[in-house]
Parts: sequence; structure tokens; C-alpha cells
Amino acid sequence: MARFERRDFMSMLGKTALALPLSRLAGAADAAAATKPNVLFILADDLGYADLSCYGRRDISTPNIDRIAAEGVRFLQAYASSAVCSATRTALITGRYQYRLRLGLEEPVRDVPDIGLPPEHPTLPSLLKKAGYRTALVGKWHLGALPKFGPLQSGYEHFYGFRGGGVDYYTHLDTAHKKDFWDGDVPIEKQGYMTDLLGERAVELIGTFAKGKAPFLMSLHFNAPHWPWEPPGDDSESKRLADKNLMHHDGGTLKIYEQMVERMDYQVGRVLAALEAQGLRDDTIVIFTSDNGGERFSDTWPFTGKKSELLEGGVRIPAMVRWPRRIAPGRTHDQVTASMDWLPTLLAAAGTSPDAKYPTDGMSLIPVLTRNAAPVPRKLFWRYKANAQRSARDGDFKILKIKDNTFLFNVVEDPLERANLRDRRRDVYDRMVREWDAWNATMLAETRDSATYNWSGTDVADHFGSEPATDAVDDVSVWPDKKPPAAGTK
Repeated sequence: MARFERRDFMSMLGKTALALPLSRLAGAADAAAATKPNVLFILADDLGYADLSCYGRRDISTPNIDRIAAEGVRFLQAYASSAVCSATRTALITGRYQYRLRLGLEEPVRDVPDIGLPPEHPTLPSLLKKAGYRTALVGKWHLGALPKFGPLQSGYEHFYGFRGGGVDYYTHLDTAHKKDFWDGDVPIEKQGYMTDLLGERAVELIGTFAKGKAPFLMSLHFNAPHWPWEPPGDDSESKRLADKNLMHHDGGTLKIYEQMVERMDYQVGRVLAALEAQGLRDDTIVIFTSDNGGERFSDTWPFTGKKSELLEGGVRIPAMVRWPRRIAPGRTHDQVTASMDWLPTLLAAAGTSPDAKYPTDGMSLIPVLTRNAAPVPRKLFWRYKANAQRSARDGDFKILKIKDNTFLFNVVEDPLERANLRDRRRDVYDRMVREWDAWNATMLAETRDSATYNWSGTDVADHFGSEPATDAVDDVSVWPDKKPPAAGTK
């Protein structure tokens, strides 16, 4: 299949954009201040930090996603709010730490009737809808099941996709081998490769939205490259898995993974072309990122760790933003970001703000994006139930707890997380532990009946010695080697 590239046109476009200084872009922005931008939010599923060409992957070609980075800002220190999908999606759609909601304790949420995103909670789509936006989710939901929960119950006008954590790319059966493909709240039958079906619907909706005057938010949440490992144009693995576990530890190859990622890139190209064809390119914010760190066949270099782990590879993700009207092209930025930053960022771009009753835990990235502002110091916190994992990032430092093992790393100088500075910089370690404890006291407590999972030695060979996750709750008030604060310190 030919790659979706229009090299000559984009080369000319890129040269023109590169010639525009930031001051010129700012002037254009002021002139168009009354125009609310459209938003195309593209979310990949389990894509590793280095799985794109523009982040260093050599065996996978992603020219269309790379173009978003080349025509905008590519972040080098972007984090997922969790090491697993539905928890991160909770933070993304609410702009708050997921641990503030019962849903956010699920790692990930199961198909249970009473746990999901409360319809009364403000969300990115519901807040933009109040600001006059049309809203649509194309792809993965995974924030609770009908009849209580769903995209249409939480601010989206249109929904086309699936509700659970994963589906077969060809049969669209979920992990329980039940049909999980929907148009609104109506189940549908549709033939085709899921990545293609989602891309096609996104293109159609752009055409529909372009006919109206209202701005739009389209959340295009691909399931690629999440398992099952099924390449486009070959349903043999789908047939083999007809009565088997879709998570299949006996399937997949690097080549199949390459094909899955490149097919997603192809569909991204089609969607970007639709924006251009409708004259929407300049006034549309395009974001591409991932919901958590990479899975079995992902590249997370220069980090270690995978999905379900608070090592950098489990939470460090690719992230890029294009907005031709406001953002100068061809930049990278070292601002530390998190999934919950997108809500305040996009609301600010739309000229509105979060609900005062549900203050955001994120920060607006508009100064970074439009004025190339210097990085702002951040403090971010995580926890993950499996293996009693806890973590925090403050400046260049990161504390990490896995079971009873504790660490302090400078993740800027030591991205592999090899040099444990805990004892050499005890002052930093103790302070960050106290800050993590104070933060954790403001979150919902872990519970034994929440789901969690991790990689065990029976799943993957490089995790030998690791036991399967249990429902045990760690005593989070006690770090094994925590010392009381010295007199006069906070």
C-alpha cells in the first residue's frame, strides 16, 4: 500500500511556515482572537515513547504523524497521568488527578455496571460544548458501561467506536467475545479493519462539521497499536483468536507491530488531508499523544519499563501539537507535561475555563505553545496498585517505590534510572516523600476491590521473579526507609 504523503505540497507549505517569525504569528493570532479553534485530539493506545520516526524509531515510518511535529511543537518530557489506559483517560477528560474519582482507582476499569465517569462531572467535551462546540468521539471510550455511563452521557454529541478496553480489529469482539461496536448508543455490525473504520468516520465527520459555523472537538482515539496483534489485510490471527484470550502472549512480532503503527499513521494522514481540503488547517489545533507507555513490542528508549510500571518507560509518552495560526513550526520543548494539562490548555484556547467546582490539577500549555515560554517547574505524582508503586517528579528528580524498593533518580541526566541517589541526596529524597504523602492524603484511598494488573514472570521472560498482581492494598503511609522530618523543616 502506498504511503499517504504529498511531499511537494508539504515541502512548500513547510518552507512558508518556517519563514514566519513568532511575532508575525502572534500578530495573526491577535487578529483572529475572536475565532475559536477547532480541536482534533488524536490518541494512540499503548504507543511507546520512541515508537514514532520523529522520536527515533528506525524500523517504523510515520511521515504523517511526524508532520504534526514538524509543523508545531514536539514535547520531550510529556507524561501520562497513569501507566494504564482508563486511569489516564479519566485524567485527560476531567483535567484532574484520576485518583479523585472512584473510576480512577481502576487499573483498568472492567465491564461493571456501577463504576464509570459520572455524567454530572464536567469534562473536556461538556465544557467545550457549553462554549458552543460540536463534539464527537471516534474510537475508544473505556470509562464505564451503559446504561449509566458513556460518551453521550459525558458531553459528546456523537460517538462511533467501542466502549471497552480492547477489541479484535476484524470481528470487533471484546475480551469477553461480545460485540463492541457502536454508533451512538446503538450497537452496529460493520466489516473492516478497526483502524480504517475509525479513520473513515473521522474524515466523514470533518466534512459534516465543515458545513456548519460552529467550532468542533473531535477526539479520535485509535485502539492501535493495542493488542491483539493483528496487521491490516491479514485476518488469520483474528480467526485463530476466535475462542482465545485477545491479550495472547503467544502472538505478535515486531513486523506486525510496525504494520499496525504505520496503518494508524496512514489514517492520520487522511484526516489531516480532510482538514486541508475543507480549509480548516490553520484554525485547527491538532494534538497527537498516547494514553500510557509502550507495551510488549514498543520502543521506550532511552527509558526502561513498560505499561503498568511507573518506571519512565511506563509513563513517558510522545506528545505534539500543531496550530498553524498560533504555533511556530519545527520546535521541541522541555516543559514537563501531563495528560491532565490538555483540558485547561484547550479550554484556554477556546476562551473558556474549567468549572470552578472542579478545579483542574493541570496547567495550561498555551504560553509554551504560542510564545515559546520557558519551562515552568512542575511537581507531579503517581501511584499504581500493582507492586505497590509510588512515584513523584520534581524538577529533574524523581522518587520511585516498587514493592519495598525505593529510589531517587535524576531522570534528566539518568533517563535509564540506574544511579540510585537516595542516600547521596537524602535531603531531596525525604522532602519528596513527605510531599508525596501530603498529596496522597488528598486523593481517594486505594481499595481491595479495584482492578489492577502487571507483567509477571509467567507473562514475559524479562520480568522473571515478578509475581502476578493481587488485590492487596499497600500501606501507602509508610515508605520503608522514610525518616521523620528534621526539626524546623516542612
